[in-house]
Amino acid sequence: MRFMIIVKATADSEASKFPDDSEKMFEAMAQYHEQLAKAGVLLDASGLQPSSKGWRIRYEGDRRTVVDGPFTESKELIAGYTMIQVRSRAEALEWSRRFPNPVGRNKPAEIEVRQLYEMDDFKDLVDPTTADRFKEIGMK
Repeated sequence: MRFMIIVKATADSEASKFPDDSEKMFEAMAQYHEQLAKAGVLLDASGLQPSSKGWRIRYEGDRRTVVDGPFTESKELIAGYTMIQVRSRAEALEWSRRFPNPVGRNKPAEIEVRQLYEMDDFKDLVDPTTADRFKEIGMK
C-alpha cells in the first residue's frame, strides 16, 4: 500500500520564507526520512517551490488554458510530500504520527495522508490490456 504524506503550504512557504529554527526543522526531517529509508518504506520525498513558480491547466471542453501562479485564491496548496509504501493503513498511520512539524517546533500545523490508487483498484473498470500498458511503464 502506498501513501502520500502531504505538507500543506502556508503564507510563509508561499513567500519562500523558512521558520526561524529552520536548521532544527531540516535536521528533524532528515532524521525522519533516514528512518523511513532504513525501514525500506520511503519511495520519494520533496518540497515544492511556491505556487508563484507554477501553473495550472484549466480544461473547458476540448480547450486548455494555462493559468500562471501564484494561486492566492487557493486555501490549501501543497508545500511538499513524502511517499511511503507499507503493509497496512495502521503502519502508515504510525509513520505519519512521527512526521516532524513542517513549520517548526511548537507552531500549529497540519499534514494530510492519502492512500494512492493501485491498478487492482480499477480491475472492474479498466480492460486488462489497458492495465498491462500502465504496468509496462512502471505504474503500480
